[in-house]
Amino acid sequence: MSTFSIFLVLITIVCFLLIVVIMVQNPKGGGLSSTVGGSQMLGGVQKTTDFLDKSTWTLATILIVLILLSSLSFTGALSDNDSKIIEQTEATVPTSAAPTSPVQNTPAATNPVK
Repeated sequence: MSTFSIFLVLITIVCFLLIVVIMVQNPKGGGLSSTVGGSQMLGGVQKTTDFLDKSTWTLATILIVLILLSSLSFTGALSDNDSKIIEQTEATVPTSAAPTSPVQNTPAATNPVK
């Protein structure tokens, strides 16, 4: 399994977790924080909201870092170097450096120097 495939799996897992954390939150305060209710459970409603907020930012940061690292680890299996179109155009281009044309002998223009 290549490094890029490992990053792809990790990005997929982080995206799924980020979706779950965002769906649990409710901007009107009716999400998970409203079902907790009392102050004895999970440290209260404010602590649950803080935890969900911090976990959202943490997962988003992890996602960005994984995407950047995966772009660095991409070896280029589909890069332009392995393109068959480029190979075909290189094969059809003639290898002569300069075109051959007849040389015309023209008299040099004489400029009187003053």
